[in-house]
Amino acid sequence: MKPLARGCSGVTVVICCYTEQRWEQTCAAVKSALSQDPAPAQVLLVVDHNAALAARARRELTDVMVLENEGPTGLSGARNTGLRAATQPITAFLDDDAEARPGWMAALVEPYSRANVVATGGGVHPVWPEQAPRWLPAEFYWVVGCSYLGLPESGGEIRNPIGANMSMLTHLALEAGGFDEGMGRLGGNTRGCEETELSIRLTTRSPGSAVMYVPTAAVDHHVSQERLKLGYFISRCWHEGRSKADVVRLAGSGPGLERERRQAVLVIPAALLRELRRLLTGDVAAPARMTANLAGLASAAAGYFTGRARQAVQRQGPARPQDTTGPEGDGQAEELPAAADREAASRRS
Repeated sequence: MKPLARGCSGVTVVICCYTEQRWEQTCAAVKSALSQDPAPAQVLLVVDHNAALAARARRELTDVMVLENEGPTGLSGARNTGLRAATQPITAFLDDDAEARPGWMAALVEPYSRANVVATGGGVHPVWPEQAPRWLPAEFYWVVGCSYLGLPESGGEIRNPIGANMSMLTHLALEAGGFDEGMGRLGGNTRGCEETELSIRLTTRSPGSAVMYVPTAAVDHHVSQERLKLGYFISRCWHEGRSKADVVRLAGSGPGLERERRQAVLVIPAALLRELRRLLTGDVAAPARMTANLAGLASAAAGYFTGRARQAVQRQGPARPQDTTGPEGDGQAEELPAAADREAASRRS
């Protein structure tokens, strides 16, 4: 594929949705994608196994193509359905509760003018239900699906984008097997990392390739009140750790924990020192943010080591049903296919 010039409209935008409770936000997401200048060549709305929602979307959103998830229930299956239906060289993904700002698409595709770029990600800004929670440190904004302190401020190469706002070369993503359908969100659960694992696969398959972070390719991401509860915070960190254990099993600990090591060794210690200085100057919320930094790190680490321990047990004995509960456990099965099985499946599809 030839490098794309800035402003090229050779983009398919995929928006995945699963519930009518987000209908107004879904409509706003679709409108924001269609309003880009230049407009995307194709916009797909993929409905995740909800026939009533699909029927409503076909009635009311006549400017987009409405598809239904052809794979297993969950975000990864829905994204793969969009990837397979994409007709353009670049596929961009926008969450159903996010709105793209003007210039989003042009900025998101601009890095493809470099021949080694295989994927990009943009800035994700939180839209709080009322005001930003003072106890939530910016280092953990990823818990609510937004850009966090620790990403390169002016952009640059990253391991993986945030799923709410990302793009990739369509044919390379398909050749790599797409998103692992044993990973990722299922309805409202708190699992993730399917975009992390695919990004690692993309760059591993093409030595010298890069995933670029473009903060100016910005979207506004609505944060629900439910996600501002401490229980959700702890649960999300736990399941992130569990998901990272899956990534490490599939991709190795080097790339699988690259960002996490930096956050734990550099970013969070710097945050604790910053909050200590703020406490000394009278910021009464500083202790809460310090506690959240430590609790989030501990919960993610506990989830990771729990996941790795269970993998070790599975390697040593016969397969048994997994206990998928953790803090506020989602109860979803977490058994993943082996990498070789996934690659074989992608060749058959």
